[in-house]
Amino acid sequence: RMFHDDELEESEKFYVGQPRVLLLIYALYNTLVARSEMVCYFVIILNHMISASMITLVLPILIFLWAMLSVPRPSKRFWMTAIVYTEVAIVIKYFFQFGFFPWNKHVDYTKDKPYHPPNIIGIEKKEGYVHYDLVQLLALFFHRSILKCHGLWDEDEKGDSSSNKEDTDDELSLTGGRRDSSASLKSVNLAASVESIHVHFPEQQTAIRRKSSSSISQLSHRSSFSSHRSKRGKCLDISGIGRTKILDILKNINHTTLSLYFLQCKLCAIKSHCGLCCFRTLQVYVPIRQFFYNLIHPDYSAVTDVYVLMFLADTVDFIIIVFGFWAFGKHSAAADITSSLSEDQVPEAFLVMVLIQFGTMVVDRALYLKKTVMGKVIFQVILVFGIHFWMFFILPGVTERKFSQNTVAQLWYFVKCVYFGLSAYQIRCGYPTRVLGNFLTKSYNYVNLFLFQGFRLVPFLTELRAVMDWVWTDTTLSLSSWICVEDIYAHIFILKCWRESEKRYPQPRGQKKKKVVKYGMGGMIIVLLICIVWFPLLFMSLIKSVAGITNKPLDVSITITLGGYQPIFTMSAQQNQLKSLDPNEFSEFMGSYRGNTAALQFLEGYAREDITRADLEGNSNSLWTISPPSRQKMIQGLRDFDADFSLVISWTIQRYKNMKYLISHFFPRTLEEVYPYYIKAPSDSLAKPIKQLLRDCKWENITVSLVKNTSEEWWVLDQLGKRQKVSHESLELFIFSDKVSPPSLGFLAGYGIMGLYASVVLVIGKFVREFFSGISHSIMFEELPNVDRILKLCTDIFLVRETGELELEEDLYAKLIFLYRSPETMIKWTREKT
Repeated sequence: RMFHDDELEESEKFYVGQPRVLLLIYALYNTLVARSEMVCYFVIILNHMISASMITLVLPILIFLWAMLSVPRPSKRFWMTAIVYTEVAIVIKYFFQFGFFPWNKHVDYTKDKPYHPPNIIGIEKKEGYVHYDLVQLLALFFHRSILKCHGLWDEDEKGDSSSNKEDTDDELSLTGGRRDSSASLKSVNLAASVESIHVHFPEQQTAIRRKSSSSISQLSHRSSFSSHRSKRGKCLDISGIGRTKILDILKNINHTTLSLYFLQCKLCAIKSHCGLCCFRTLQVYVPIRQFFYNLIHPDYSAVTDVYVLMFLADTVDFIIIVFGFWAFGKHSAAADITSSLSEDQVPEAFLVMVLIQFGTMVVDRALYLKKTVMGKVIFQVILVFGIHFWMFFILPGVTERKFSQNTVAQLWYFVKCVYFGLSAYQIRCGYPTRVLGNFLTKSYNYVNLFLFQGFRLVPFLTELRAVMDWVWTDTTLSLSSWICVEDIYAHIFILKCWRESEKRYPQPRGQKKKKVVKYGMGGMIIVLLICIVWFPLLFMSLIKSVAGITNKPLDVSITITLGGYQPIFTMSAQQNQLKSLDPNEFSEFMGSYRGNTAALQFLEGYAREDITRADLEGNSNSLWTISPPSRQKMIQGLRDFDADFSLVISWTIQRYKNMKYLISHFFPRTLEEVYPYYIKAPSDSLAKPIKQLLRDCKWENITVSLVKNTSEEWWVLDQLGKRQKVSHESLELFIFSDKVSPPSLGFLAGYGIMGLYASVVLVIGKFVREFFSGISHSIMFEELPNVDRILKLCTDIFLVRETGELELEEDLYAKLIFLYRSPETMIKWTREKT
């Protein structure tokens, strides 16, 4: 071989023979070295997210408005600025850690105040105040060592001197042809100082031809020219140029350059304090202006398109806002967006953030369609300053907590920094010349097909994109015609994907379908349809058994009335009178029904925490107040044994959300078998006694007695056969509470089974029926064997629109419409290629 080295081969063999873990470490280190610039950016942004102060705010802004916009890479001046600034920040933070400063005497009281001046500036006293700054300084020194190893650290200074030399050589060694007026602008050197402005004009064509005739004359003239240029001249070099030529060149020179030049002459003549201030201002303004001028008007641009990545970053930020909107409000830390929307309340923080995020996405789309780099630069500057000012100075005051304590806001800001980096890369490289179609339509496979169809299923996204594209794109088509072209293109793209899939996976003629295809596709559809049909039953069954929560009673009340007169007994049990069964009591309770199949079947649906025992006092909590006539009439009714006298027992069970369950029952005048010992509290509005748990399906007996005390009287009830043996009069009641659906799924469970069938199943069934029954109407547009020509016609429309051939766009659109109006032409256009 031509370049053979035994040592290099041995080294390569040694490297390949290392363990995989060591090779992985080598690869990670090489990745770190190759992306050391991004590592520095990440550490600086991370330091600012943790510190969130004015000291650390400077470098992130410089990253997005200077470093990432520099072509081809950040200059040495930026890295030196970052290193020196970090070192100064470390010294300042260290200096203000001493305890003799007044604000360091009450650190525990002021450390969480977002608007405390030391917290805003970043000079507060805290532990680990300089850790991230040291990591940042270490990353910067590491990147500097990488640049020095590759000879890129001093590249800027060498590049400036070499470029000046090349410009001088180019000016004096033109081999033919006269430079145009735009070339004369390149000879203007706008450096960092106004003093270094030189304006040189090319000599006449005859003089240039004479120079090109002999190399000796070129060298002699070049030496004289360089000696003349070494002098810091204050006037224009117009020797050897005619008056007409001078006027032509002056017309094409940048007006700002001449203004700066004459301003320099005036400043040198005035030598006043005001002139000195203006001079210093120009020293700062001119380089910044030249930087952005070169950015907007580059000599060359590596055109790229990262709009999709910027859109994804904005989408992630949008999702963070939706699910973490409480982080951008004041007293909404415990809020839930679903509960807020269900109560018809839109949080202000959620509304403002959503509108701002959506507005920036619309503006970004408009700039992308107009392909204006200047607008993108202005939007980048406004957005960088606006976001940083809002996140680190306004948001902490709104939320009353520091940015470093707001995790959701930190995550949102980090994703926004990714967006800023992508935007800077887009500005530096320039917008693409042509934007053709959707980014998902670049290839024809199943992934693009399903992603594109999912994109079209998002409500209003397709419509909004089509209208924005029509507004900000030069076209002669009306809005309806534009939407028609977009719809045809989307339909043809989907057909193209299916045709390509048929080519990749061909089906031989005369062969039956494989079982994998039939059971895979058909089986999935069958399972899906069955799930839709039986969804309400499955949902209502599983929602309570799997995801249900226990809803214990809050209040249990018993009321007994004789024959419709004034109630003789009223009692309620609350709080400590409502007790859950312990494991031993629950085991004993279950064991008492061993052998009773009906009772055990009922108890299978309840756990120990679902059973509540209510202990009600036997003494009524209200006096029996009845008028004497009614009292005598009630006594007469009780003595008449031939007539029926009713006893009304009603119970009320109050559970979560103030749901009341009430039932009344009528009994004969006897008090035997009148008390329901076990009550079921379902999720509906009716509480029922549980007959399966009663002994021989008989209710319990109670004793009723009237107690008199001078002028007062009340009734006392006592239950016979209580499980919990107590000496005093009391009533015992067991409540079995059904589980209820969680609040997050309450909006579905509230419809019930019939409601779900009416609102969900029938609606879905309508769409499914349209899919299966409307195929015959679209055969002439769906069954197209070859759609390449139609697809090419659509892309031709996009292409001529981007190139400005608007008349041709109208002709191609008319051709497309005629194609869809003529079935015979469509058949000819979609035939397979032979």
